[in-house]
Amino acid sequence: MKVEHLIRGLRQDLDDAGLRGSILVQDLRTGEELGIDPDLEFPVASLVKIPLAIATLDRIRRGELDGATRVLVLPGLVTTTGPTGLSKFRHPAEIALDDLLYLSTSISDNAAADALFTLTPPAQVSEAMRAHGLTGITIRHTLRELVQTPVEHLPPSDRHLAHFLAIEAGTAGRGHHLPQLDITRANSGSARSFITLLRALWTPSRIHPTVAARVRSLMSDNVIRHRLAPDFSSDASKWSSKTGTLLNLRHEVGVVEHSDGRLYAIAVLTESRVPATTQPDAEALMSHVARTLRDQLRHR
Repeated sequence: MKVEHLIRGLRQDLDDAGLRGSILVQDLRTGEELGIDPDLEFPVASLVKIPLAIATLDRIRRGELDGATRVLVLPGLVTTTGPTGLSKFRHPAEIALDDLLYLSTSISDNAAADALFTLTPPAQVSEAMRAHGLTGITIRHTLRELVQTPVEHLPPSDRHLAHFLAIEAGTAGRGHHLPQLDITRANSGSARSFITLLRALWTPSRIHPTVAARVRSLMSDNVIRHRLAPDFSSDASKWSSKTGTLLNLRHEVGVVEHSDGRLYAIAVLTESRVPATTQPDAEALMSHVARTLRDQLRHR
């Protein structure tokens, strides 16, 4: 099958499902790649926790922070909400900084991420990315600002209205009436910029080897396994990733390491035109498209 025909068919499959995406798969050994609109920018939601982890670990490595420092979490004082983690705690807890990294990256705990942002603010995380030669990912705000959308103020029966707003309130220039979905105001990036980040974590780069190894470990412990993991996890492969979800956005970026040494970086960033919170068919299609592109590269 010709590559152009394959890409055209996958693009049509996405459109038929109400999805638009920025997708890129790259062979990290050869540099060969295939994608669909890989330079299209999206708000990145929880994908921002990867740069946050890099910046935090770099400060620990330099002795500016101590990974053993304990942070006291008091229920009722946690202001960042989320489906997992500290915002669900009912009792006071002391959590080491290094363990906040696990909660933020592997569990995708928004409150843990904001505890880290308190120590290393968004502007400092952006500066760290530039110091590592990584551009294309813009970090503008914390997770607390990310989750202050209409859906948090609506009863479950009306949450589809927030999705209608997310779908209909955008502009042709990728702006949006909701700041979290406006690429000029939100944390933003493209599939290509995240592939560049993954390459820097999995191959020699300006990121210190101990920092890169720790971030890879945190991503391999990702507990959110329903999106791309079903197509990339097996006894003969290891899937390490980070997801991002907000309103009609569904993302995942990661690396699949095969037992024969082959190594592929995969980034799938999508937005949906379907006003529904739960869309298993969209999740499955994202995975199918990424797997198809990987298979095409693998058999070249």
